[in-house]
Amino acid sequence: MRTLETLIRRDLEKKMVFVGGPRQVGKTTLVKQLLAANGPGRYFNWDYDEDRQAILRKQWAAADRLLVFDELHKFPRWQAWLKGLYDVAGDRHRMLVTGSARLDVYRQGGDSLLGRYHYWRLHPFSLDELPAGIEPAEALQRLMTVGGFPEPFLANDPREARRWRKDRFDRVLQEDIRDLESIRNIQGLRLLVDLLRERVGNRVVLANLAQDLQVAPQTAKTWLEALERMYLVFRVMPYTRDLPRAIQKPPKVYFFDNADVPDETGARFENLVATHLLKRLHLIEDRDGHRCELRYLRDKEGREVDFAILQDGVLKELIEVKHADATLSPSLRYYAERLKPERAIQLVASLQHPWDRDGIHVTSPLHYFAA
Repeated sequence: MRTLETLIRRDLEKKMVFVGGPRQVGKTTLVKQLLAANGPGRYFNWDYDEDRQAILRKQWAAADRLLVFDELHKFPRWQAWLKGLYDVAGDRHRMLVTGSARLDVYRQGGDSLLGRYHYWRLHPFSLDELPAGIEPAEALQRLMTVGGFPEPFLANDPREARRWRKDRFDRVLQEDIRDLESIRNIQGLRLLVDLLRERVGNRVVLANLAQDLQVAPQTAKTWLEALERMYLVFRVMPYTRDLPRAIQKPPKVYFFDNADVPDETGARFENLVATHLLKRLHLIEDRDGHRCELRYLRDKEGREVDFAILQDGVLKELIEVKHADATLSPSLRYYAERLKPERAIQLVASLQHPWDRDGIHVTSPLHYFAA
């Protein structure tokens, strides 16, 4: 059972539920489990001709307690259509909408659905959400080699994982982006993804990317935003509050699929931590309603800490990531003394036993994400 299943089931008693997340992250499996647990129901996929016609004609049984609409955001008038359906039939049917793009972005046309739904984001498997029978140490090895998406994670076959990843990537570019975006230069978009893979863990300057791609900076920005909307990548912006000499603009970019990162040591481990932190923060936002932010710190003297966690504007944690070096980070010590977060953590992939010094907790991902 995925962590969100019980939470979504509870929310369906009150409102519509939207579930967004990357393609092939397990949304269909999750909704089928929900259908099985909620009595009679019907699953519709906008990508299938027969289901699409049934959606447009509103063809389902009166006894269907739960209606699931997958990829409905590809319907240009989906928001107005869904609002009308919910206002008329919301007392007879529970409604669940899923999509492999950000449903909070693709609310096109019609009246707002605000107040009529709860939004949940489904992420790949992680150290704090594992299938039964897989121990954390084994899971970490899989996350670092084949990634956390269900099919490659469960199969644990690097060759098949590469084939799966290529097929998924091609479908996102050739189908999802084609259906939802005005981008036609798919080859340029592929080159952008390749450049971003090489820059994981480093600041990404859009002007430099544009120069490498031989496109305008605004085009590079548009392409990057499209990749974010498709849940391929996410940006981490700098934290500048209380830091007069902080770096102001360049973000870092990470991949939802950890195995998309070519460097199998440092950069991939940092990406793993970024995805785990984002997943944890999204859960806090979607479940508890807090406003969460994932940032990084860097000033003009080059002092840098990989991640800062903010909740409702309050700095909660500073987190430095090391693949093998357990030596206490001077930058982490500097910022911990200056900013006084609730916790300062140094994560070391290969660390066996946690230890503490100067208010900083040095630990492994197995201990940290199990907490």
